[in-house]
Amino acid sequence: MDHLTFIAASYAVSFLALALLVLWLVLDNRAQRRALDDLEARGVRRRAAAANDAAARGASPAASPLPAPKREARP
Repeated sequence: MDHLTFIAASYAVSFLALALLVLWLVLDNRAQRRALDDLEARGVRRRAAAANDAAARGASPAASPLPAPKREARP
């Protein structure tokens, strides 16, 4: 194998690997969006959305539907 063939093959393999990675990311993004849309259609909401709604209503963090973070007592 001469030098030019080796370089061309290396670039081709790298390009193929990157193209497959991008394709996988695009397909996974679509699947995640479909899953999220399905959950939202069934009434399941994201916690960030619930916290943002509570903040928009002017509710205090205690009135948030999220549980308060647990804090350990220090000696």
